[in-house]
Amino acid sequence: MRFKRKIFILFLIISLSFTCRSLATEPTIASSAGILVEASTGKILYEKNAYEKMYPASTTKVLTAILVLENCNLDEMASVSHNAIFSIPNGYVNCNLQEGEKISIKDLMYALMVKSANDAAVVLAEHIGGSVGGFAEMMNKKAKEIGCQNTHFVNPNGIHDENHYTTAYDLYLMASYGMKNETFRNYVSTPSYTLPTTNKYATNDRICITTNDMIRPNSRYYNENAIGIKTGYTTEAQNCLIAAARKNDIEVISVVLHAGTNEQGLSERYIDTKTLFDYGFDDFSFSDIVIKNDVIKNIEIENGTKDTKNLELIAKNTISSYVHKEMDVKSLSPKITLNEDLKAPIQAGSVLGNVTYLVDDIEYTTELVAKSDVSKKFDITILVLVGGVILLLLGIGILGICAKKKANVKKRRK
Repeated sequence: MRFKRKIFILFLIISLSFTCRSLATEPTIASSAGILVEASTGKILYEKNAYEKMYPASTTKVLTAILVLENCNLDEMASVSHNAIFSIPNGYVNCNLQEGEKISIKDLMYALMVKSANDAAVVLAEHIGGSVGGFAEMMNKKAKEIGCQNTHFVNPNGIHDENHYTTAYDLYLMASYGMKNETFRNYVSTPSYTLPTTNKYATNDRICITTNDMIRPNSRYYNENAIGIKTGYTTEAQNCLIAAARKNDIEVISVVLHAGTNEQGLSERYIDTKTLFDYGFDDFSFSDIVIKNDVIKNIEIENGTKDTKNLELIAKNTISSYVHKEMDVKSLSPKITLNEDLKAPIQAGSVLGNVTYLVDDIEYTTELVAKSDVSKKFDITILVLVGGVILLLLGIGILGICAKKKANVKKRRK
C-alpha cells in the first residue's frame, strides 16, 4: 500500500513538473500592454492588451518619420519657426534648434529618431503639413492606410494630449511599415549623430545620443540582436518602446507600453523587450508544413486511360510557418478543394485545386497541380456511331449501285 502511494506521489510530481513547464512557455511581462510579431510573416507570437487604446509618447515619431520620408527629399532645407521652439513644454527633449535656423531634412530626421527631439518634430510637421494641425490630419490618414483602427494623433511628437492615442498593435503596424524602408531602418538603428553647423549655430556640440539603450553599446540594456526602433516617455504614458531584433535571419518586432521600474530599479521596458526577443528566437522556428512537389492527394480521372487515370496531386509551392517548436506541423489536417468536373486530357503541371492548412488561426494555401499527364480514354460510343454512319453510307452506296444496274438491264431489254 505504501509502495503504491509512493508511486502515485511520484507520478503526481512528474505531472505537475510537466504542467509547470508547459505553462512557463509563454512569457510574462510587467508592461501594461505588449505585442511580439515575426516580421516577414506578420504572425503574432505574443500579445497582452494589444488592442487597448493607450498613450504612445514619443513612439509617435515613427509615423512622423514615415511621412517625412514619403513627402520630402532628404537634401531639402527647412526653416525653424518660433512655434517649433516655444511650443515645446519644459521637461521635453529638444535639440537646441534656433529660430530662423536653416537645417536639412536629413539632419532633422537624425534629431527626431536618434535624440527624440520634439522641436525637430514640429519643424518637420510644419514643413510638410503647413502646420501641426495639418500634419496631424496627414498622420491620421496615413495610419488608416497602414491598417491602424484605434489611432488618433494630434501632434507629431507625442507630447501628451488626451486625444492622442494608439494601441500596441497599431504601433507594430507603423513600425513594420517603416522597417520596409532602408532609410528608415538606418535612422532607427543609429546610436549617435552630431548635427552640423548652420546659419544660426556655429559649433559642432549638438550631439544626438540614442534614447534606445538596447542599441547603445555601453548600456546595461544593450542587446547585440537589437536593430531599433523608438522609445517614448511621458508621465501619463510611462515608458514605451518599439523594438526590432534580428538573429539567424529571423526578424521580430515588439512593442511594450506603460512600463515602469522594478524593485531593483531596472527599466521594465528593456527587461520586457528582451524577454519577448528571447521568446521569439528561442521558442519558435520556421517549419515546412508542405514542401514543393510533395504528394498531397491521389485521385482517379474517370475518362482517363487505364495507365494514366490514377493521378497524384502535388503542392505547387512550399508552405512554411514560424511556429512554436513544440508544434508537430506534420499532424496538421489539410483542407483540399478540387476544381469541378475534372476530365482528361490533363497535362502535367495543370492547376486542379488547392490545399489549405490552418496554423494558429492563420490560413496557408498553395495550389495543387497534376504530377503527370492523363490521356483521354477512347470512347466506344463514338466508335459505334462512326461505324454506324460508315455502314449506312455503304448501304446507301450499295443500293445506289443496285438501282443503277437494274436501270441498265431495262435499257438493254428495250
